[in-house]
Amino acid sequence: MIFYIESRDTDPYRNLALEQYVFDKLDRANNYFMLWQNLNAIIVGKYQNTQAEINAAFVKEKDITVVRRLSGGGAVYHDLGNLNFTFITKADKGVDFSVFCEPIRSALCSLGVPVEISGRNDMTVEGKKFSGNAQYIKEGRIMHHGTILYDSDLDLLTHALNPGDDKIESKGIKSLRSRVTNIRPYMKTDMPISGFWAALKGYMINAFDMRELNLTHEQSAVVEGLREKTYAQWSWNYGNSPSYTLRKTRRIEGCGKIEILLDVEQEGKIKNIAFYGDFFGQKDLSELKEKLIGLHLEYNELKATLNNVDISQYFHNLSNEAFLTLLLS
Repeated sequence: MIFYIESRDTDPYRNLALEQYVFDKLDRANNYFMLWQNLNAIIVGKYQNTQAEINAAFVKEKDITVVRRLSGGGAVYHDLGNLNFTFITKADKGVDFSVFCEPIRSALCSLGVPVEISGRNDMTVEGKKFSGNAQYIKEGRIMHHGTILYDSDLDLLTHALNPGDDKIESKGIKSLRSRVTNIRPYMKTDMPISGFWAALKGYMINAFDMRELNLTHEQSAVVEGLREKTYAQWSWNYGNSPSYTLRKTRRIEGCGKIEILLDVEQEGKIKNIAFYGDFFGQKDLSELKEKLIGLHLEYNELKATLNNVDISQYFHNLSNEAFLTLLLS
């Protein structure tokens, strides 16, 4: 039996928790197909360095949520112009992306979109990528999920997934950037994404004789607990990144040039930090260095530690908030 599950909740933390719950907890004798959306979010692969995949300043400015998923592969951008799909079934085909892309390709072709399955894990139209796919295999089960860029803000996508000018040397797997496109212009009948969701849902339910399944209140409560325990935690989304070194160089009006070299451990803790530049300061920077080593590279923890520190004593004309922005963006 194949069950259809949809999430109209656009919270990225909850939707990834829902995927894991369906994968781990629902009856393994059944198969599951899910459709879901996220409000503006970057979803990074399990083995990626989060900092190396995102434009941190832009992400903060636009209030974009960053979440790590269970599967490998590269970072993808989600918004309400994008629709996500998930298959959960027995892993008897090995790592074969085409098995799961083919039903989606067929559905989209029926709507007029000339889809091709490209490379290892992409779907394209006229050579441009609109769907990135990833897989997670555990205990004989597979979770395959992918994106469908229908009417997304591609300019926002481009800026959010651009790490910027900072030099990051990471042992994590990096995303490969491709030309991307929305598929809405290729539809034989134009419709908003709500109509597209309904059309894709209808095709899949009819083609595979799916039965709709709604979670109980008790099951939803378990999903919420998983959301809070794992996916909403900085330690999961950032702290699980591989060790990396980071060099930031900024010229700040009234302060001067500041170059920061950071060694960050796998847990997201600052292992070492050094400062260079043509700035002025009254206090020895070794004092500041001692305060920062061992802290997570995370706003609240850094801010709490520096609450009683006057950063302008180390960098003339630089405020504490500007210093935090320099460290984190």
